[in-house]
Formats: sequence, structure tokens, C-alpha cells
Amino acid sequence: MNKIRKAVIPVAGLGTRMLPATKAIPKELLPVYDRPIIEHVVKEAIAGGITEIILVTRSGKEAIENHFDAHYELESRLEKKGNKTILGKVKNIIPKGVNVISIRQHDALGLGHAVLCAKHLLNNEPFAVLLPDVLVLDSPSVDKNHSFSAMLKAWEETGIGQIMVEKVEGNAVENYGIADLSGIPAKPFESIKIAGLVEKPSVKKAPSNLAVLGRYILPPQVLQLLEKTTAGVGDEIQLTDALHELLKLDGLNAFLTDAETFDCGNKEGFLGANLAVGMRDASTKKYLLDLIRSNNWK
Repeated sequence: MNKIRKAVIPVAGLGTRMLPATKAIPKELLPVYDRPIIEHVVKEAIAGGITEIILVTRSGKEAIENHFDAHYELESRLEKKGNKTILGKVKNIIPKGVNVISIRQHDALGLGHAVLCAKHLLNNEPFAVLLPDVLVLDSPSVDKNHSFSAMLKAWEETGIGQIMVEKVEGNAVENYGIADLSGIPAKPFESIKIAGLVEKPSVKKAPSNLAVLGRYILPPQVLQLLEKTTAGVGDEIQLTDALHELLKLDGLNAFLTDAETFDCGNKEGFLGANLAVGMRDASTKKYLLDLIRSNNWK
């Protein structure tokens, strides 16, 4: 089965859930610890073997493209000051052999439309979609699987499209698209056939507690289905509508992760992501623990 080399990352959203912080700064450039959210997501894709990142953007978000470009004046000053550590972080965001391409989504017509904007760059190949709001933090243990990489491997082994899912608790199912696995129990890093997808079901009607996470591996047929998809919820072309059709034709699998996940598109998720990443750095872990224990904000 063909390896996935291309990933579409839609970054054309307005970031309204994070206003006023995103009035002048793209939400994707808000920092999670020491780097922008978008850089975390791009590095996740590259770690899985992706060599072509396609950013679907819009007017006013040129700063995202600039972040992944060279900044010769800054690099020169850091080099003259001998600050090699920071220079390495700034200069080597994108490794050799990986390309970052951007295209415009001229109208905010939904996730499905954003993916369709990249069709001419996908060359009828299978591809990945990663939502930049979602931060997936796998265990830092060296012998632990990397969720996105493992999902790519599941595609290579099965040839079936993959949707990453996570377990959510209680009433949270009402906030997500939920995967129906026909009652089959899922274990982390397993890829299981999806019987259906239910959008924001009630707790009583939810077929499982497995929520769609914002990571997809899709065959090229989904692009043809998107071209036939009419505007749905919010008068937008929804990727979910095309996935419902794909289920009928070629099927889809759910891939369960046990990683920590954060929706950085809202204030709670953004704060949680910063705390979680900060706790993984030995230089700030003690400070954060002392701060939390001190309870100075009562």
C-alpha cells in the first residue's frame, strides 16, 4: 500500500473562540510553551514520515507561512552572539527533504472545502489531514508508540482510511462526532472497522464514547465525494458528510489513541496544553509544581 507523504493542515479559520487574543495574531501562532501550536502539529506530521505539508490558508495569515520560512536577519544576529541553541531551534524548524506549501481558501466554506482546495496538489494520492487546533501529546517514554505514526502504519497494513479517536467521559459525547464500532471494544493503537459516525449524540443515544479527534488518513476517493457534497451544517461543505459516503463505499477504521489531547482552540484546552508541555520540561516542572501548590490565586 502507498505510503502517505502529503498532509493537509487547514489554517484559514478566524479563531473566534480565542478572541481577543486572535484579533491580530493567527490562532495557530499562539504559543504552547516555547513554540506555536502549528509548529507542534507540523512536527507531529513530519515525525510520521510526511514530506509535504499543505497549509490551506487565507488573507491575513501570512505570518504562519513566514514562521516556516528563513529569517536571515534574526539568524545572523543569533549566530554573531554565539547563541547556537536558540539558533538551532529557529533555523531547523523544517528539516531538509520536507516542503511546506500554502494555498488560499478564498471563502470560509468549511473543512471539506478546505481539503478540496488542496486537490490539485494531492495528485490522486492518499493523504493525511491534521487539524491545527488539536494537540496530541503521546507519552514521552522512548519505547511508547507515536499515535500519528502508528495510524499511518495501520493505513499501510489495511489500505483503509483511518480516523483517530479518543475516549471521552460522561456528557462529553454531546460535544463530538462519535464513532460506532458495533459494540466492539477498542484498545489503544488498534484499528477497528467503523459502522457509522454520529454527530454530537445525546448520552443515551451515543453508540460509544469514542470521539473523533482531528487526525485523518484518507484515500483519494474522498476528494471525488467532496466535489459532490452539498453545503450542510452552517452552509459549509462538511468533511463528515463525505466520510459518511466513504463508509458506504470503501469503509473506514477508527484508530484509538491513549495520548493526552488538548483542543487549543478554546481557552481551557490552550491553558491545559501549556501546562502539560511545560511539565515535560525539567527546567520548568519544579516551578509549575511550586506555583500550583502555593495556591496564591485563591
